[in-house]
Amino acid sequence: MARKRTEEIRMLHEALETAAGLNAYGVMSKSDMGKIRALCGAPPEYTAERVIAVRTTIARMSQSVFATFLNVSVSTVQKWESPAADKHPSGAAAKLLQLVEKKGVEALIT
Repeated sequence: MARKRTEEIRMLHEALETAAGLNAYGVMSKSDMGKIRALCGAPPEYTAERVIAVRTTIARMSQSVFATFLNVSVSTVQKWESPAADKHPSGAAAKLLQLVEKKGVEALIT
């Protein structure tokens, strides 16, 4: 699992370097470069406490509604929020949480 994550990080870093090169040569706009930077940046690790904080203070949703909103099961949200389960959001779910945390649920509704 750690090897897969290392490979993912390497590929994202290479994609970001390529985009920076294109931007330097004027082939990519600053706006597009910003979008690439946002997409290639790895989301932070979400602890149980952080997931709870995003759900309750930013999204202001029940576990059920939040699960539906993120397209995951209620059980998944419960595991993320349980320190004993030691499960953390990853991939697309972590990116969605990052968007909600930074820009609110409105960023995903459009």
